[in-house]
Amino acid sequence: MRPIPTPPWLTTTAAAALLALSTLPAAAQTNIEKLKQMKVATTDLNIPMVAQTGRNADAIRANLKRVKLPPGFSIDLYAVVPDARHMAVAPSTNMLFVGTRKTTVWAVTDRNSDGVADEVKSFAPSLKFTNPNGVCWTRDGFLIVTEHNRVLNFPAAEFFYEGPDVAVIEVVPQGKLIPVEEESYNHGARTCRVSDDGMLHVTLGQPYNVQPKEKVALYEQLGIGGMIKLNAFDGSKREVVARGVRNSVGMDINPKDKSVWFTDNQTDGMGDDIPPGELNRVSKTGEHFGYPFIHGNNIQIAGTAAAPDLKGMAAPAQWTKPQVEFPAHQAQLGMAFYNGRMFPQKYQGGVFVAAHGSWNRTKPSGALVQFVSMKADGTADKLETFAEGWLDENGIYRGRPVDVAQMKDGSLLVSDDFAGAIYRITYSAP
Repeated sequence: MRPIPTPPWLTTTAAAALLALSTLPAAAQTNIEKLKQMKVATTDLNIPMVAQTGRNADAIRANLKRVKLPPGFSIDLYAVVPDARHMAVAPSTNMLFVGTRKTTVWAVTDRNSDGVADEVKSFAPSLKFTNPNGVCWTRDGFLIVTEHNRVLNFPAAEFFYEGPDVAVIEVVPQGKLIPVEEESYNHGARTCRVSDDGMLHVTLGQPYNVQPKEKVALYEQLGIGGMIKLNAFDGSKREVVARGVRNSVGMDINPKDKSVWFTDNQTDGMGDDIPPGELNRVSKTGEHFGYPFIHGNNIQIAGTAAAPDLKGMAAPAQWTKPQVEFPAHQAQLGMAFYNGRMFPQKYQGGVFVAAHGSWNRTKPSGALVQFVSMKADGTADKLETFAEGWLDENGIYRGRPVDVAQMKDGSLLVSDDFAGAIYRITYSAP
C-alpha cells in the first residue's frame, strides 16, 4: 500500500497537536495496528446478538400501521437495529452494514432469504469506532466506513464479518480527515459513495449553524461545508468536489449519467417556513452551491440575524441552484436512486429521500420518505410524498427516517435511528 500523503492543511502546529492529543484509547489503537497486519486482536470470538423478537419488535410493527403508502405498497419491520443510520447493501449476500452516530457499525443478515433479518450484531467489535455514520462499497466489494475524522476500508467484509477481528485498511488515519481543531459534536456525521473511477466521495458538514466570517475561506479550501473525493484505498489525490454547502448527510450517484447528487440541511432560527432544504446535483468538480450567502434559489442569509458578521460578503459570481427545494426544516438526509424493477415504472430512475423531521419549527414537519422523479435530461422533475405517518396526530415522532437503500430484489429499506429499526417496503400490483 502506498503511504498516505500529508494533507496540505496539516501544518507543523496541527501535527504536533495530533501527536499530543490521543483521541483513541491505547487498546483501540493497538487493535487497529494488529488488524492492519492480519493479526489477532481479541480472543473473545462471541459477539452478542440484538433481539429480533419480543415487546420492542411488536411495538415497532404496531407503529408501522400508521404509515401511509401509495396503493400496492406495503411496509414491514426488516430488523431491529439500535441507532440505525446509513446503510450499505452487500453486493453478493443477503446482508447489509448499518452505520450509527455512536460507536457501532451493525452487520445485518437475512440468512434464510425470507425478506426479514435473522441476525443483527456489531461489526469489527475489536475496533473502536467514533460516529461511523457513513458506509458504502467500492465496485469490487470493499466496505468503506467514514467516521467523524477517520476513514477505514474493509476487504471482503460481507464474507469475513463473523468474528470480531477483520482485515482493515486505514485510508485516512484518525484526525486527518479534517483538522482536529475543527472537530465538533455538531454536524459530524459523514456519508460516502465510491464512483466508477474508484474515487471515494465524502460529505463534510460545517460545524456551525452559520460559520463565522473568519472560517468561510478556510472551509471552502478544505471542503468543510461541502464534499471531497480521494482514493478509496490510500487517501491520495484528495480534491474538493463541492463548496458552499451547510450540512449534507446524504448522497448518491445516478447510475444513468454518473452524476453525484446530495441533500443539504439549511440554517436554523430563521422561522418556520424558511429556508428550504436542498437536493443538489454536481455538474463539475469544485463548484459552489451558495452557502453561507444564499439559501435555495434566492433567500439571502449573509447579513441577516442568523449571520450578521457576514454582512457585506458577496456570494460567488457563479453558484449552483438546487434541483429541488424541500419544505423548511424537514431535515432531508439519506437518498438513493431507484433502479429496481419491483416498483412501478414511474419510480424507476427517480430518487427516494428520507426526511428525518424538524426540531426547529413551532409545528413539527417531516418524518417521511419523499420521491423525486427525473426528466429526460437527467435533472429533477417533481417532488412528492411517498411514505408518511411516523409523525402522529399529536405531533409526536413514532419514528424518524434517516436513509433509504434499494435491495437486490427491488424492495426499499428505510432506516430509523429513533425507533432503532430498519423497514422494508415492497410492491405488489393491486
